[in-house]
Amino acid sequence: MNSEELRAIQAPLKDKYKIEPDSAVVTLKAEGKIGEGISCKVETGRALVEAGLHPATGGDGSLACSGDLLLEALVSCAGVTLRSVATAIGIELRSGTVKAEGDLDFKGTLAVSKEVPVGFRNIRLMFELDCDADEEKKKTLLKLTERYCVVLQTITSATPVDSEIITS
Repeated sequence: MNSEELRAIQAPLKDKYKIEPDSAVVTLKAEGKIGEGISCKVETGRALVEAGLHPATGGDGSLACSGDLLLEALVSCAGVTLRSVATAIGIELRSGTVKAEGDLDFKGTLAVSKEVPVGFRNIRLMFELDCDADEEKKKTLLKLTERYCVVLQTITSATPVDSEIITS
């Protein structure tokens, strides 16, 4: 796909969203089923992922850790966004790798220390690219990728989440 093809696909959507702003609001959903032991199976649309405890919290390592899934979601979103932005601004990517690393202190998760926050202390997102873009173009590519990556923006903006328990 080149930038003209991408623009051709996105132009009608952009026009529609300008005329009908509410049509741009989409509710994305994920669903999981409480599984055997301490696990939760998540249907991803492509495969079934069973999540469980990380070995640092008592898991045996046979199930996906939700922290890994968060980083995988970040990597997939950032990779798609980067490819889309590169196409839109005319950068030819011959190949690339997206990596995310995050540091967790499980003392917070296991209530060992109330002073230690639960969750990632920091996340590093790295792009290893094979392209001919100059430094200025690469800076623009990174800036726009960060700006338009849904998962990254959700993480960095501390989006409010409403939780409730519904009994059946």
